Amino acid sequence: MRKMKKSLLLLLLLSLAPAVACQAGKLPEPDVRSPTFAGRFYPDSASMLKLALQKFMEDAVPARVKDTLAIIVPHAGYIYSGQICADGYRQVSGRDYDTVVILGTNHTNPGFGKISVFSGDGYRTPLGIAEVDKKMTAAIAAADPACELEDLLHIREHSVEVQVPFVQFLFPKARIVPVIVGTQDPETCRRFGRALANVVRGTRTLIVASTDLSHYPDAEDAASVDRETLSAVVTLDSALLHEKIKELMNRKIPNLDTCACGEAPMMAAMETARALGAKGGTVVSYLNSGDVPVGERTRVVGYAAVALSAGKAGQIQAGKAGSAKAPAEVTLTPAEKKTLLSFARENISRYLSTRTIPLARGFDPRLQIKRGVFVTLMKKGELRGCIGHVPADTPLVNLVGAMALKSAFADPRFYPLREDELAQVEIEISMLTMPKVVAGPADFHVGRDGVILQKEGRAALFLPQVVPKQGWGRDETLDNLCLKAGLERGCWKEGARLSTFEAVVFGESDFK
Repeated sequence: MRKMKKSLLLLLLLSLAPAVACQAGKLPEPDVRSPTFAGRFYPDSASMLKLALQKFMEDAVPARVKDTLAIIVPHAGYIYSGQICADGYRQVSGRDYDTVVILGTNHTNPGFGKISVFSGDGYRTPLGIAEVDKKMTAAIAAADPACELEDLLHIREHSVEVQVPFVQFLFPKARIVPVIVGTQDPETCRRFGRALANVVRGTRTLIVASTDLSHYPDAEDAASVDRETLSAVVTLDSALLHEKIKELMNRKIPNLDTCACGEAPMMAAMETARALGAKGGTVVSYLNSGDVPVGERTRVVGYAAVALSAGKAGQIQAGKAGSAKAPAEVTLTPAEKKTLLSFARENISRYLSTRTIPLARGFDPRLQIKRGVFVTLMKKGELRGCIGHVPADTPLVNLVGAMALKSAFADPRFYPLREDELAQVEIEISMLTMPKVVAGPADFHVGRDGVILQKEGRAALFLPQVVPKQGWGRDETLDNLCLKAGLERGCWKEGARLSTFEAVVFGESDFK
């Protein structure tokens, strides 16, 4: 029996952790900052990056917030937070901007307590060089005494860098102004925000604040903490946000390292937007890394997209999986089976082509029932991967996506699936009933039941459809199950715990 791994595969991991060691040195290319996190937080191939951004924008929450003056978006690896980032940018996509001011946070130099305005000529990404608006850069640097033209802080900072490809993709004619707000002093952020508003007033400028939310509590605590943090953000009261974060941190919530790594850029953006006439914020979308198929729910980071606009504070329902109540029982229709198979394939295809994955959101509550799942890949009639999760503790559609990825890239019996193989692969899904401990081997029925053997800290499982294909009887099946668990034949005869389950099995071949 295979359990969901607590740690993500390096193949699938685009780092969540914001902490990056500061490295002294000069900019690697005169006046142009080279990409540091391409290939880690986002694709380093131009074609792959363009396709990832295109897919994110196609799946983004519709533009429903009018008169948006600033957006707040996350900056983790795209595989985790890219879709939420796209939800925020969708609220302003299609508009003409001359300049995008990107307010990042300071992850690399804890001793820096000022505001670093990048003085170079551009930021390079796989999409090319995003040109810096030098005139606005000079105006911002001169507008507040806390500002200084300082480039070293930008070299290893990802919070600005991961925003640049979105700007290049959506606003190809716009120039950028990268700014790292290195102080969480509310008065400094307030003063800088108002000074920034004076500089950009009357221009076609978008303000982007880059932040992730809670770091490292479990998924349930993260959702609660982030809800309170966002309730302060939408008021546009930076002092209230600062006090709310202090209050939350004083509660000593287990493993909560911070409520927002970009508290400073958020406060500055709130003050800028308010000075420009914004009346409130709208939470466009939210999730944490535990909601992503490759995430784990015991240690997460929160992500939200917020639009600051002339309208009142509000919230858009983004259709996140699990947001509606799932039924206790469900019999899948042919259309629902096809939907799950399609989502499994899309997860594999999207990862191969963009190193990102789609979110399991917008699905019918019927597909959010919690059930164990195995996803099996067959290539020309031969097994190419099979990984599953037995406990019924995860929404069905989420688990289908996660197990599809693990079957394709994490089955230790096979090398990771290649893109040129995908067209030859057929996908099969097994939705499990809850396993029940049985009194003995006589209660295991070959052809109907799947079976789990547990003994001496070891475990192994056969799906119901596996045994008939092998032509085994009951005793031979149990002998092979012992071998699969790393035990001797006949181990099932004494001291073993047997559990059985049934499965609804369907595959792409059923719909050809």
